[in-house]
Amino acid sequence: MKLRPLDDRIVVKPQDAETKTAGGIVLPDSAKEKPLAGKVISVGPGRMLDSGKRAEVAVKKGETVLFGKYGGNDIKIDGEEYKILRESDILGIVEK
Repeated sequence: MKLRPLDDRIVVKPQDAETKTAGGIVLPDSAKEKPLAGKVISVGPGRMLDSGKRAEVAVKKGETVLFGKYGGNDIKIDGEEYKILRESDILGIVEK
């Protein structure tokens, strides 16, 4: 995929929705929750500050991040679904 986000935008590949509950019950497609985590695919250069410099983006390519249920924009490229989020839409980074 060749997609370079601008400013403080971040391209994220959402994780697949859970197909089973913790108790082992299989969920139908209509009952699956939207994914709230994903892997960072690409990061923009950072937003432009009033001084003319760019603010450094806090996330890096390859990290797993958490985001709001309805945050960002959904896009589809080559049959794959991605989200484009602003840095402020990201709630946190999942530490391993």
